[in-house]
Amino acid sequence: MYTNLLIPTDGSRLSAKAVKSGIELAKSLGARVTGVFVTEPYRPPVYGEAAVYLPELTPQRYLQAVVAEAKQALAGIERQAKKAGVDCATVIVNGDQAWRGIIRTAKSKKCDLVVMASHGRSGLTGLLLGSQTSKVLTHSKVPVLVCR
Repeated sequence: MYTNLLIPTDGSRLSAKAVKSGIELAKSLGARVTGVFVTEPYRPPVYGEAAVYLPELTPQRYLQAVVAEAKQALAGIERQAKKAGVDCATVIVNGDQAWRGIIRTAKSKKCDLVVMASHGRSGLTGLLLGSQTSKVLTHSKVPVLVCR
């Protein structure tokens, strides 16, 4: 039925539950998994009409921090998949909107199911703009399994 499950993660506890469910499903189906972490591009802090310079947060340091966070979250997927005997690949994607990165990755990696959490760490932005999950559900041509 499904052969390649895309499992997006943001490193949150709720996301970890979706990772676990996705890997269990992949194992039962004999499928492989692709883990994805979407990073946002560096944006310098701006307040009103003036930019605030923070010397400790350069674009290079920002990139190092988000890549480290992504690798840590994706390592969790790799560990669980290995333990379950499920083939696993991971990818870090950079994009303005996580939901677009998830959909783009599902297409480029030929995933036939997206398994994701009902919401992540989007906070107030998520309440105002809608969750990344609802946007994936709305725009994806690939089926989406939402885990709570």
